[in-house]
Amino acid sequence: MFDDLRDLYQDVILDRARHPRHGGRLAAFDATAEADNPMCGDRVRVWIARDDAGRLGGVGYEGCGCAISLASADLMAEAVIGKDAAAAREAAARFESLARGGTLTSDDPAFGPLGVFAGVAEFPSRVKCATLPWGALVAALGGGA
Repeated sequence: MFDDLRDLYQDVILDRARHPRHGGRLAAFDATAEADNPMCGDRVRVWIARDDAGRLGGVGYEGCGCAISLASADLMAEAVIGKDAAAAREAAARFESLARGGTLTSDDPAFGPLGVFAGVAEFPSRVKCATLPWGALVAALGGGA
């Protein structure tokens, strides 16, 4: 069973890193922020666009780094589109708990696919890789969110 879970984790992470659904700079955006990890060289920039109701209508990113950071950015974008700034910040906090503790603490269906990052908690040096794009998202939300 553990090997099946590890295989699923690897498949999802590698697929999202190789075939991003939300990668790229947004043509029109309201805020952007960058985060980097000087220890390993991972870097990501996140762009957010708000809709008329103030929710995240679009999230894009560009980055260079390991499969974990790139897959996390892609799944992050998917999980927060449609949320307001407070809900996106809450999702970031929950993801941080997941990456550090290995336990999924959200009943939000959009959060479900992020469960593949529970295994990151077993590798403390990879936690920063997984949480890097979320830090950039929170920074982008900081200005006027």
